[in-house]
Amino acid sequence: MHPASEDPSTRTALAAHQVGALRWLGGGVIAVVLGVLLAVAAAAMAGEDGRRVPAAGLVVVALVVVGLVAVGVGTGALLRTRRWRRALAGTAWCTGTLRIAGPAALSFEPAGYDELADEPVRLRLLSTAVWRTRAVQGLDGGTVRAAPVGGDRWVLTADGAGTVWGAREVRGRR
Repeated sequence: MHPASEDPSTRTALAAHQVGALRWLGGGVIAVVLGVLLAVAAAAMAGEDGRRVPAAGLVVVALVVVGLVAVGVGTGALLRTRRWRRALAGTAWCTGTLRIAGPAALSFEPAGYDELADEPVRLRLLSTAVWRTRAVQGLDGGTVRAAPVGGDRWVLTADGAGTVWGAREVRGRR
C-alpha cells in the first residue's frame, strides 16, 4: 500500500488547495488593512477641517466585515489542507465510480462494487462554490479516487482534475 500523499498529482492538488486558501487569507488581511487605513484617513480629514468623506463609513465597514469573513475562510481552508495532507499520509486511494444524486449529493462505488450485495458510500460535497460543485458533477459516471480522512470525512480527486474535493459521509436512511 502506497500512501495517497506519495502520489505526485495528490501533492500538486493539495498544494493548489493550499494556494487558494492563502489567497483567501491574504485578500482578507488586505481588505481589513485597507478598511483601517481608510478609517484613519477619513478621520484625519474630518479632524483637520471638518470635511466628511461621503460613504467612507459604509466602505470601511464593508471592507472590514468582508475581510474578516475572507480571513476565516482562508484559515479554515488552510487547516483543512493540513488535516487532509496528514490523513492522506496514512491511507491509500481507493478507485471507483462516482454517481451524482443531486447538486451536492454523491455516491461512491469502490472498484469491485456489486449493486446487489454492496452499499455505495453516500457522500455530501462540502464545497459551496458553484464552480467546484459543477466540476464534481461533471465526473458523474467517471472513475475517481477517494480516501477516508478521518471520521465521516472523505477526499475525492480524479485524474487530471488538479484539485481535491472534501465530502462528508451521509448516514441514516437509505
